[in-house]
Amino acid sequence: MSLLFGFTILLALLTAGIVLYLLTARRYQSADSVAQSYDQWTEDGILEFYWGEHIHLGHYGCPPQRKDFLAAKSDFVHEMVRWGGLDQLPAGTTVLDVGCGIGGSSRILARDYGFKVTGITISPEQVKRAQQLTPPELDVQFRVDDAMALSFPEASFDVVWSIEAGPHMPDKAIFAKELLRVLKPGGILVVADWNQRDARQTPLNSWERVVMQQLLDQWSHPAFASIEEFSELLEATGLVEGHVTTADWTEPTLPSWLDSIWQGIARPAGLIKFGLPGLIKSLREVPTLLLMRLAFGTGLCRFGMFRAVRANSHSG
Repeated sequence: MSLLFGFTILLALLTAGIVLYLLTARRYQSADSVAQSYDQWTEDGILEFYWGEHIHLGHYGCPPQRKDFLAAKSDFVHEMVRWGGLDQLPAGTTVLDVGCGIGGSSRILARDYGFKVTGITISPEQVKRAQQLTPPELDVQFRVDDAMALSFPEASFDVVWSIEAGPHMPDKAIFAKELLRVLKPGGILVVADWNQRDARQTPLNSWERVVMQQLLDQWSHPAFASIEEFSELLEATGLVEGHVTTADWTEPTLPSWLDSIWQGIARPAGLIKFGLPGLIKSLREVPTLLLMRLAFGTGLCRFGMFRAVRANSHSG
């Protein structure tokens, strides 16, 4: 009888947890909803404690190797630099880091490659934290800006760089044009993003639509583009020289999802630091992380890489 009672309680808690998870979804409403979400995570420090200064996935190699979670994130930045050919550029190259978070990538680009970096994010709290974490000797500045309407003049930067910002953009065509607009002729655009499978080629089935809707609702994403679709949108601007180069980095980034959950177990100091409220907030993210692992592991989602060169004249 006690076993049945315990099972009933467990089932009730599980049901309540699922209901709470579904009712408290952070659905995209506007840029403000994205900013507020990142402000909250930055203020309480939980995301930084577990994910470090890089709020993006790690690179574990091909085939993936066991690697420290935080080291994999730094490695991702260096791999992206090499893939984009940015390691061939001279010191003093100007870079716009779109969706810079708390500045992890910006600091590596400035410290290890000598670039002059401007990081932008929609979150004022992320800007404040990025400034706190950045040594004054680095040529890096941070500011609040909207990637859908960048405040910089045309042709302002040698390089435009962005990691995992695209899913928050409600209009991918405008996002694509803004990234290229602020790039100097001959400059390089390098983007890393979460993408969904191209539904034009293989439509989503019923369970895939349910999973995708949760991935959109839970983390303030208005929509995912496919690798093919975003590549087409970049070329459709008329600002790209030749064609966009793409790559699929799903395999080397895939371990990040379960590794991020493991951090909560491997680093129990977080329970002491953030207490029960922090534990509840962290546990609430586990279903989405598992759904992400499912989506990327089954091919429903793909990790896309994009490289484009700004044309010398507008051809569109």
